[in-house]
Amino acid sequence: MESDNGKGLILAVASSVFIGSSFILKKKGLKRAAANGTRAGYGGYTYLLEPLWWAGMITMIVGEAANFVAYIYAPAVLVTPLGALSIIISAILAHFLLKEKLKKMGVLGCVSCIVGSVVIVIHAPKEQTPNSVQEIWTLATQPAFLVYVAITMSVVLALILHFEPLCGQSNILVYIGICSLMGALTVMSIKAIGIAIKLTMEGVSQIGYPQTWLFLMVAVTCVVTQLIYLNKALDTFNAAIVSPVYYVMFTTFTIVASAIMFKDWSGQDAASVASELCGFITVLTGTMILHGTKEEEQQQASSSGNADLIFGSSESVRWYESRKSTNEEHLISLYSPEY
Repeated sequence: MESDNGKGLILAVASSVFIGSSFILKKKGLKRAAANGTRAGYGGYTYLLEPLWWAGMITMIVGEAANFVAYIYAPAVLVTPLGALSIIISAILAHFLLKEKLKKMGVLGCVSCIVGSVVIVIHAPKEQTPNSVQEIWTLATQPAFLVYVAITMSVVLALILHFEPLCGQSNILVYIGICSLMGALTVMSIKAIGIAIKLTMEGVSQIGYPQTWLFLMVAVTCVVTQLIYLNKALDTFNAAIVSPVYYVMFTTFTIVASAIMFKDWSGQDAASVASELCGFITVLTGTMILHGTKEEEQQQASSSGNADLIFGSSESVRWYESRKSTNEEHLISLYSPEY
């Protein structure tokens, strides 16, 4: 058991390194693609021709694969918190490679998000691992989880059809919300696939069960949707902000989905519930700090840009002053009824 946990730990750390690096590679690829065509944030797909974006994509796939295998060898309570390492890695790389400065309040927001998420995961209910794909299918078709799936899909459709055109370019929660909600369903499907692979390798084939292929189709659909909207988020917002917000929301929704589907929440004591509530409050606080930092940067950039447009350089202002009387004469003659 200890050796299995060791393997899971190594895989989880490697996964965070790959995923954290992939954010930066994809961001640089998206920037290059935006210079040659329509940005991904506005529906463009020119990034598909950018080698650097594909390097980030491959890096992310490797990271996700390592994370997938880590869940087979180690419990979620060990693997999930280590995902926070990807935030630190992406923030450091963004600082040096993308010149995206993260201010002190932004650092505090990241730390708050990480601490809150770790508290939630540590005190989250322990899951019960099913022994077959059919057992997972029974859990997936229980009324409580079907209601959760219905609510999730309704929110995702509302975000895509209504909120994305309205405020997708200004509110990071739209794109990240879609990624996180679909990500939670991805994890549920991936768990089923992982169990199927593990049982098949042990001699109990799960390939003949239609549920295995259904879970695979759901996982592929969710992953594709995640990638599309994650690209939009990276292309529109600061990578140092996207990473922690995505991590927080993804972790939260995954814990909720797992608790509902596997009934892990039953039997918790008051101390665990209180700890989870404290973790959620810490996460929400960190998210608000991150949003405040991002909004402040955008306002400063906007103010600076508007000032340049209105006043231009100091030379332009002096030129305007020197030409003022002449311009006034010209405007009077231009708008005179006799003109």
